[in-house]
Amino acid sequence: MVAFGLIDEWKPAPGPLTTWSPTVSSRAAAAAAPAHPAPPSHIQKAYLEAAFRNRGSSFRFSRLCLVTFRIEGTLDRAAMGRAFNTFVTRHDSFCSWFSTTAEGATRHLVDVADIVLEPTDFGTPSDSEAIRRHVQDSTPGPDSWDCFSFGTIEHDDHFVVYAAVDHLDTDGISQALTYYELRQLYRNAVTGESDGLFIPGSYLEYCQRERLESDATTLDSPAVRTWIDLVTDNGGDLPTFPLPLGRSSIDYTRTSHSSFPLFGGAKARAVDEACAGVGAKFIGGIFAAAALAEYELAGRSSYLGLTPKSTRSTPGEFASIGWYSSLIPVRFDLGAKPTFLTLAVLAQQAFDSGKLLANTSYHRVLELALPEHGITTQPGWTAPMISYVDVRKLPGEAELDAAGAGLYGNRGSSEEVFMWINRFEDHTGVEFLYPGTDEADRSIDLYFSKIFEIFTAVVESGDYTPEIASVFAHELPDVSRV
Repeated sequence: MVAFGLIDEWKPAPGPLTTWSPTVSSRAAAAAAPAHPAPPSHIQKAYLEAAFRNRGSSFRFSRLCLVTFRIEGTLDRAAMGRAFNTFVTRHDSFCSWFSTTAEGATRHLVDVADIVLEPTDFGTPSDSEAIRRHVQDSTPGPDSWDCFSFGTIEHDDHFVVYAAVDHLDTDGISQALTYYELRQLYRNAVTGESDGLFIPGSYLEYCQRERLESDATTLDSPAVRTWIDLVTDNGGDLPTFPLPLGRSSIDYTRTSHSSFPLFGGAKARAVDEACAGVGAKFIGGIFAAAALAEYELAGRSSYLGLTPKSTRSTPGEFASIGWYSSLIPVRFDLGAKPTFLTLAVLAQQAFDSGKLLANTSYHRVLELALPEHGITTQPGWTAPMISYVDVRKLPGEAELDAAGAGLYGNRGSSEEVFMWINRFEDHTGVEFLYPGTDEADRSIDLYFSKIFEIFTAVVESGDYTPEIASVFAHELPDVSRV
């Protein structure tokens, strides 16, 4: 089973540790790289600005993404070095870095010929904690070009590979590609072959295209008007999680992680069938369940949720490492007598409509919105997110379990709840990242328990009818963690 969680939860067994990172000359060349006119993507710009505003925090505020997996056999260090170097130099997202000030972020473009990674031996760390600390301490944040590092941990009959990349240069699909590509590149380096890889597109060109299209939007653009209407109807701001999270408004709240099994493969297919019977898909069922949970736990009779949508649009971009993502809205009313099946139809329609807004970033909408629109969303905004990942469709999915693959993130700061529903062939699980408070722990338990109850009813009876929303979360009894 693929492991998800915080880097703090990664438990690598100690063994000889080798890290590949840029040479001194590569870092010097990067530092001298000239400014480039291409701006960061909208999501990168917001991320860089947030990191800059929070640069005085006592912990890593930016998000470090870690991919780990096992390869059987004895490590061929030379081949692994060629694999890491090829990986970095074939994706131009690793050629850029940004100087960020209060006025904005400026791209600097490094000549790919100047990029060379070299290995450094770090002996055998004493325990898992020492390895975790090394990986995080040796990978800079988004204010440095070299906000990525790679390494291996050797054992008698296998070795573990890791890739640590700041979120600035990666996303969920990129992390799956990282696993697939590094395995294939290593195999090619060992055998001398050159097959199994697609030609990646340019993330730099994507950023330029995104901004050209974005700059052409105005307040009269239909997508902008739709965004403004949705947010205005929601009281002028993005949604919030339906239950209390116990956050302090004056300090950081470090991130917590919870993981729950949802159902096995047969039950997932039963949900598929129930949704298909009314013309919806699995994703429509997810948002139907989320809306019903909010209705029963918080009395919300309309639903507005956000979900990430890949903005890759060319074959090359689907083979490219970078942050190709935008948040899209899913908005619908529950009506007088909601059930899972009636809402699955509405949720599917809302999701399909939301996809039409994928290329109109909410960040751009905020640039255009006027005071009379009444939008109160502030810089550095965050909102609850639900992401559905059908891992069955990703490259290398059949090998993930055997390779002991893991996807982890650092323990940063959380203001809202991020939820991932990850579907594999034989099981579906739910991951939550949220503010690390006792009250949030209880709320996540309540929320997942309701989601689980709804899907269980759909599997067993084909539908779910909620209780009348007259008792809300503050009156509900405590529940044990699942």
